[in-house]
Amino acid sequence: MPNATAPNSPLGTAASRPWDPDSWRDCPIRQVPTYPDPVKLEEIEGRLHRYPPLVFAGEARRLKAQLAAASEGKAFVLQGGDCAESFADFTANIIRDTFRVLLQMAVVLTFGASLPVVKMGRMAGQFAKPRSSDTETINGVTLPSYRGDIINGPEFTAAARVPDPARMEFGYFQSASTLNLLRAFSSGGYADLSEVHRWNLGFVERSPLADRYKDLASRIDETLAFMAACGMTSTTTRDLRETDFYISHEALLLPYEQALSRVDSTTGNWYGCSAHFLWIGDRTRQVDGAHVEFLRGLQNPLGIKIGPSQDPDDLLKLLDILNPKNEPGRITLISRMGAEKILAKLPPLVRAVERAGHKVLWLSDPMHGNTISTVAKLKTRNFDSILQEVRSFFDVHAAEGSWAGGVHVEMTGQDVTECIGGAHRLSEADLSERYETFCDPRLNAEQALELAFLVAEELKARRAPSASPALAAQ
Repeated sequence: MPNATAPNSPLGTAASRPWDPDSWRDCPIRQVPTYPDPVKLEEIEGRLHRYPPLVFAGEARRLKAQLAAASEGKAFVLQGGDCAESFADFTANIIRDTFRVLLQMAVVLTFGASLPVVKMGRMAGQFAKPRSSDTETINGVTLPSYRGDIINGPEFTAAARVPDPARMEFGYFQSASTLNLLRAFSSGGYADLSEVHRWNLGFVERSPLADRYKDLASRIDETLAFMAACGMTSTTTRDLRETDFYISHEALLLPYEQALSRVDSTTGNWYGCSAHFLWIGDRTRQVDGAHVEFLRGLQNPLGIKIGPSQDPDDLLKLLDILNPKNEPGRITLISRMGAEKILAKLPPLVRAVERAGHKVLWLSDPMHGNTISTVAKLKTRNFDSILQEVRSFFDVHAAEGSWAGGVHVEMTGQDVTECIGGAHRLSEADLSERYETFCDPRLNAEQALELAFLVAEELKARRAPSASPALAAQ
């Protein structure tokens, strides 16, 4: 690894130690499953290492450049998808519908910010989930917690909850199939800008807040009509017909991540080839921990989830370790504070990073800090709290003179009933209709698109000085 350091970085830190793909195994680790058969685990790791990469180093570098632009206020980032992908709910329609809603959200956000929108899905690999407890007790029976389909099963049985390394291989093939379909959708005409906007018009007509959204929709209509008059249509301009779409997930299951790491033949650098963008969770960001150690050696753009317990000094140490050359686009800080805590907890972190001169991109994750439980013991999230955290995120960055660069949401293209509120005012009584998640509650398609319209209004009010007045290409 290079010895160059970020501003104020002390010499002799983890960033300057020798690194290899195995070095994380000598570090303390959290959120790790205990596999009962280490021989089978090693066999699966070996097979995965021989399989083709899911993504390529050049794609990760292209994403890094786009994230660097976003960190400078020249783009906005939309990252969204399932809380945890499921082996059971794996169909072309589910993948298509989530991709479609992300496209719809991106068009609205593009117009609101007058900036390109970088699109990343929590897809094609978001299988593992951190848990607050190693065990779960139901009706007096205690079993290991469900940690995502790539590790064990959601069924509350002793057999299902045993970690099985063969699930990693199944996850690899499902990720490959998902990614293949996403590539076809993004380049085969499904992402045509005019078609995506027609879908938005249908949403506007159905929404109880139709009058509020019609103005924005009509402005997009006018822009597209002007572009068509200038000869810019999907038949003449590739950027209106196709779009870049990147995949991302939390790099939680390190045996899987290491097995899919590769040396880039053009640069000689290591890349994680399970996804373009990998992030470290709020529970695994210890400066001396295995997850930080492994990811510091990869050249992918990386994310760090930061919650209300994040200490400013520890955050600076993380940035020194993970981005010793202080490269723009390398690090994305994903804030997940909760609507009630963000105004107190986020500003000190922003100030510390700005004072130290670290080049980072800031995203808002308004989902994870706003989880509540109903009387019936169902986890849910209130749409109003989600929106409040996003607005507070913008407020903090406006006050600190930094750029609020994007949003990170758990959502689905399906008509689930997992989060309360929104224009249709879902209540706790509605949750039982289609409560389908095995992990955290997700925004449904209409709630996700409604959030995009409301964020677009914020962006139009707070537009960055460098924003272009034209509707940016997809």
